[in-house]
Amino acid sequence: MAWSSHGESPTTVLTSDGRTVEVEDVSVLWWRRMRANQQASARAANDHERRLVNNDCRGALGGILLASFRGQWISPPEATDRAADKLYQLAVARAAGFRVPRTLVSQSREDVVEFAGRIGKIIVKPVVGASGPLMFTQYIDDPADIPEESFRVCPAVYQEYIPGRWHIRLNCFGDHMYAALIETDNLDWRPDLNVPIEKWHVPEDVAWRTTEVLRRLGLRMGIIDIKLTPSGEPVWLEVNPQGQFLFLEPILGEPLADHFVDFLLSCAGGEEGTCDADPEARPSVHPMPVRR
Repeated sequence: MAWSSHGESPTTVLTSDGRTVEVEDVSVLWWRRMRANQQASARAANDHERRLVNNDCRGALGGILLASFRGQWISPPEATDRAADKLYQLAVARAAGFRVPRTLVSQSREDVVEFAGRIGKIIVKPVVGASGPLMFTQYIDDPADIPEESFRVCPAVYQEYIPGRWHIRLNCFGDHMYAALIETDNLDWRPDLNVPIEKWHVPEDVAWRTTEVLRRLGLRMGIIDIKLTPSGEPVWLEVNPQGQFLFLEPILGEPLADHFVDFLLSCAGGEEGTCDADPEARPSVHPMPVRR
C-alpha cells in the first residue's frame, strides 16, 4: 500500500491476487469484513509481531480508503458499523413500522427472570459474538436455573420467542430484492439447510418497510432475517449489512452472484436509484410463489 498526504504519488493498494490498484481510479468499493489476517503475519515470530502486522495493515488500508476513495461505498463504513449494532437496528426497524421481538439486554438474572415471567418463552443470543465457532440462538427454559455468575460475566440479548416455522432470508441489493422462504421447526435455521427452501415473493408492504429501514440505516445493501408468525405476520429479526447470500444460489436456482455484480456495476455507472436508498423509489421485487 502507498499513500502520501500531499499527493506526490498515486495512492495504491495491492489485491490478494497481486494486482496494484490506484484508489483514485476506482468508482465502486464493496466494503466487506476487513478483518482477515495478513498472509505475511503467519510468518511472524510471536503474537505481538502478528498483531502488529495485522493491525497496521488494517489501519493503513482503512485510512487510505477513507482519505482517498471518492467513489460509491457498498456500504459506507460508518453506516455499516452503526447498522451492525443489533439494538440500534431493532429500534430503527420498529420506528419504520415492523413488529420486532420484545427484547432485553441485561447482566442481571433477576431482570431476565422477571422478563421471562412477563413475556413467556424466551430465547438468548450474543450481542456481538466472537470469531470462531458459530453461536446459535438458544431457548432458555427457566433462567432461574442458571447461575448468577453466568449472567454477570457479560450481557446477552434476551427476546420473546416468535412462534412459526417460516423463516425469510431477504437479500437487498440497492432497490432490488430477492428472498428465500426457509421452512423448519428449528429455532436457528443455519445448522441445517436440508429443509424446504424456495423463492419467496416479497409483499409490497414488507418491501416498503425494508427500504425505509435501509434508508434510515444508510445502507445500500442488506441481508435481512424475518420470521413469519403462524398468521403470516412478518417479524423483523435483524439485518446483516454484509451478510452471506451465495449459499442460496444453488438452492434457489437464482443467479444471486450475477444480480449482485449487476448492482455493483450499476453503482459504478452512477445509475439513479440503485445505490442510494431513495424513499420515493419503488422497490423492485420479483414475483415468486409463496409456500404455505
